[in-house]
Amino acid sequence: MTQSLTLAESRGQEDKDVDITQEQQQFLTFVLREELFAINIRPIKEIIEYGQLTVVPMVPEFVRGVINVRGNVVPIIDLAVRFGWPTTKVTKRSCIVIVEVESEGERIEIGVVVDAVSEVLDIPLTDIEPAPSFGARLRTDFIEGMGKVNDEFIVLLNVGRVLSVEELSSLEALQE
Repeated sequence: MTQSLTLAESRGQEDKDVDITQEQQQFLTFVLREELFAINIRPIKEIIEYGQLTVVPMVPEFVRGVINVRGNVVPIIDLAVRFGWPTTKVTKRSCIVIVEVESEGERIEIGVVVDAVSEVLDIPLTDIEPAPSFGARLRTDFIEGMGKVNDEFIVLLNVGRVLSVEELSSLEALQE
């Protein structure tokens, strides 16, 4: 049985009383290949336990397969492979973050394999720096910015750019 955790549940009851202003944004932090990353919570639908995938032939190498999420076929992306790194090893802490992205005016759900989910952080806009133009271990167009948290930087990923429009189109074909 697949365990599922909606983002609202993962944040806890106390967040219901918090008023999020335009001066800060919320990000889900997660570990991938021993590095901490974050994505804005807005496109996140839920976080599920890594489970049985159906392998689909002749798809890009970073597509691990598809899963059934409440009757919907959801492609699962190995984010490490997408970044040009070795494949993610599945452990008991591995999970899939389901995000909703837009492609050519349509919304599609995509699952992203991560090593472990950490926490939801409120990061003030004043603590978000522009993406570096060099030196990053992944394509700079994948980076939305650098969030400063406790005198350390967290790479803030731009979910809309992690996959190109062409690749999103091939994923839409999987869902049909």
